[in-house]
Amino acid sequence: MVKLLRGKNADRVSNLVYRIFRLQEFFTHIVEVNHPDNVSPCMYAMWHCHQMCIHGVQNRSKLNVLISRSRDGEIIAQVVEKWGFKTIRGSKGKKGAVEATMQMISALKSGENGAMMVDGPHGPARVVKDGVVKIAKMAGVPIVPIYWYSENFTFAKFPSWDSLRMPIFDTNLINLYGDPIYVPEDCDEEEIRLKLQASLEDLERRAPEAYKEVYKWGLWKRKRSASSQYRWNP
Repeated sequence: MVKLLRGKNADRVSNLVYRIFRLQEFFTHIVEVNHPDNVSPCMYAMWHCHQMCIHGVQNRSKLNVLISRSRDGEIIAQVVEKWGFKTIRGSKGKKGAVEATMQMISALKSGENGAMMVDGPHGPARVVKDGVVKIAKMAGVPIVPIYWYSENFTFAKFPSWDSLRMPIFDTNLINLYGDPIYVPEDCDEEEIRLKLQASLEDLERRAPEAYKEVYKWGLWKRKRSASSQYRWNP
């Protein structure tokens, strides 16, 4: 596997993965629910298992995705960039983490958005780490939680540490957004971390009902006839 992900092989693998995902894109139908208006720049926060939800976020060219420097991360980064997003990685080790943090803060201060898997890169799953709070605080931007959800059996769960979720074939999904979480300079970072944890858990509870409402109003049909993205603020 190590040799497979080196040099030109990594490029070939990323090209293959991108082509598969590009084909899947035609069968992946995402409705954005309760996306906060006029909240930009911001840090989008999601679980590691929901990392593919960034596909539903608009303005890809202004969205910077924080991705680890692992070998798997190299493949993911190349695919994400081919999709039109920006990536921030830094070098390996603690120095690289600081470097990536400063790059993200710079992007946010320049008016672009960021996205981060808040329980990554190695878990524990669904436990918010404090990195996103520190970045939002230093950049002076709010955190916007996202929860990815579908009741379709084609929304597959993989046997990875994070139980990665991915649509396979025709799938209707929602990106359910929580209220923006503002991070003042004088805030208690642990309090903000717990607030984000609670918001993501609340989105998980609310997602099934939100999904049923989107189905009730036929919003996936509207989305397919209107554009690749569709937002709904009930």
